[in-house]
Amino acid sequence: MAKQKTAYVCQNCGAKSPKWIGKCPSCNEWNTYEEEIIISSKSPGIFSQTNFTGNKPILINAIENSNYSRLSTSNNEFDRVLGGGIVKGSVILLGGEPGIGKSTLLLQVAQQISCKVLYVSGEENAEQIKLRSERLKSGNEEIYFLSEILTENIINHAKNIKPELIIIDSIQTLRVEHVESSAGTVTQIRESANRLLEYAKENSVPIILVGHITKDGSIAGPKVLEHIVDTVLQFEGDNNFNYRILRAFKNRFGSTTEMGIYEMQQNGLQEVKNPSEMLMSHHAEQYSGISICSTIEGARAFLVEVQALVSTAAYGTPQRSSTGFDAKRLNMLLAVLEKRVGFKLSTKDVFLNLAGGLKVKDTAIDLAVICAILSSDVDRAITLQTCFVGEVGLSGEIRQAQRIDQRISEAEKLGFKRIFIPMQGKEMTKKTSIEVIEVDKVEHVFNKLFS
Repeated sequence: MAKQKTAYVCQNCGAKSPKWIGKCPSCNEWNTYEEEIIISSKSPGIFSQTNFTGNKPILINAIENSNYSRLSTSNNEFDRVLGGGIVKGSVILLGGEPGIGKSTLLLQVAQQISCKVLYVSGEENAEQIKLRSERLKSGNEEIYFLSEILTENIINHAKNIKPELIIIDSIQTLRVEHVESSAGTVTQIRESANRLLEYAKENSVPIILVGHITKDGSIAGPKVLEHIVDTVLQFEGDNNFNYRILRAFKNRFGSTTEMGIYEMQQNGLQEVKNPSEMLMSHHAEQYSGISICSTIEGARAFLVEVQALVSTAAYGTPQRSSTGFDAKRLNMLLAVLEKRVGFKLSTKDVFLNLAGGLKVKDTAIDLAVICAILSSDVDRAITLQTCFVGEVGLSGEIRQAQRIDQRISEAEKLGFKRIFIPMQGKEMTKKTSIEVIEVDKVEHVFNKLFS
């Protein structure tokens, strides 16, 4: 019979200790240890070399991949982030802040997909789900709703219904019956995830788990949860904007560079077909400190508006603030401008913002950032229909960017007349009606813009 004992488990990383300690030695977090009942399995006994059970090794070329075909959700943005659809038998973890729209997104996926779906909620009852479903205008008639928190009961119902997709909202509300700790603890989350993973792999049924996040933005629970699942998605956005962004931080069956963009409306989340229109403001007149960059996320190219404000520091220490752009990289670009171009920005406040609440990691946005800063510093507007592409090095050179051709095509499609690109980039492009200007140094860009 299994023996019961208690141990203190870190709720952040899952480390165990025989007694309570204030600071976790594994993750260095304070006051995260809680007492839990640990059930140890009985002794495995003597290992037999002749009698054993389990899977047998087979040749990799003999493995059939028919069971791991992709299941299209008819939600183009969701499918794009996953790499073309949901792989059968995969386990997907979706995280996001409270109220960002995780449940709405997954309910829409359940309504749009053409298969039998089991939607399990430990946070809402049937009436609440029905109200949201009517608002979203359901199209799938084979959605089964289950309000349950016991993992064993969920698996038993799934075996009876035999759904083709299971959605769990959320993993923190589930508990395994033989573990006596409360729901949401490290042990319960790990045991529930392992049970669901076993069912998904044995029956080739994909499972989507909703995960709560901590105050620092990471998914709550042990890190082992992110290693168990096949895909980790993050649903993020700004409460001041209606736009939501879906990213993949781990994907065993696709790329992690793709991004899906949604707009929250009264009837649910609507896919944004043209992100460039969303991320650009349409000004009636020209303003200084504004530039446009052609950036790429995954396989998609779109234009982003960069806004900068440079003013004399009102206090002793100049302020450096950026929204949607790496603050350390902003400081590096300011040092390049002061050293290579001669602009005295060390005594001035610099504020940078990417319109639309988007966060861009593409280094090819550097050229647009310095052009916006220079435009605000000299208080001269950059002419309309001008776009920028290029990474800025420490010596002030404009470095090559990837997929120049795709970036130029996106700018041309939206009616831009000229685009600044790195030197030798024109050789990699096709014939286009837009004027392509090659630059190799930061000072050359400034002379061509404001000469």
